[in-house]
Amino acid sequence: MINKILSLIIFIIIAQSAGIIGSFFTAPQIETWYVFLEKPFFAPPNWLFAPAWVTLYTLMGIASFLVWQKRQFPRARSALYFYLSQLLFNALWSIVFFGMQSPFLGFLVIVILWLLIFITMVKFWKTEKIAGLLFIPYILWVSFAAALNLAIWQLNL
Repeated sequence: MINKILSLIIFIIIAQSAGIIGSFFTAPQIETWYVFLEKPFFAPPNWLFAPAWVTLYTLMGIASFLVWQKRQFPRARSALYFYLSQLLFNALWSIVFFGMQSPFLGFLVIVILWLLIFITMVKFWKTEKIAGLLFIPYILWVSFAAALNLAIWQLNL
C-alpha cells in the first residue's frame, strides 16, 4: 500500500515538473512582456492560471499512475510514451510562447500538444477508463488556451 502511495506521489511530481519547468520561462514574462500584449475579451485573469495548471498536472499524474499500474500490457506502455511526449510539448509551449516571446510558434506548439493530448486521452481510455476521463479537463483547458494563444497572436501582429 505504501509503495502505491509513493508511486502515485512520484507520478504527480513528474507531471508537476512540466509546470515547474514552464514557470521558469513564464513567471519572469508575466509583468514584463505578457502584460503589454493585446488580449481578447475572454482572457482570464492571470491569477487563474497557476491553480488551474496545478490541478490539471495533478489529474495528469493520477491518470498516468493508473495507466502505469497496467504497464504489463503493450497498450499501457504505448499510452505512457504518448503521455511523456505531450508532457514534453506542454513544457515546450511555455518555453516558446513566453521564453521566446513568440505567440505564432506557441500556437504551432499548442496545436501539436492538443493532438498529443487527444491521442494520450484515447489511449488512456482504452487502458483505464478513469485515466481517460481525468484528461477531459486538461484537453478542454488546452483547447481554451489554444484559442487564447491564437487570439493573442492575431491581435499582436
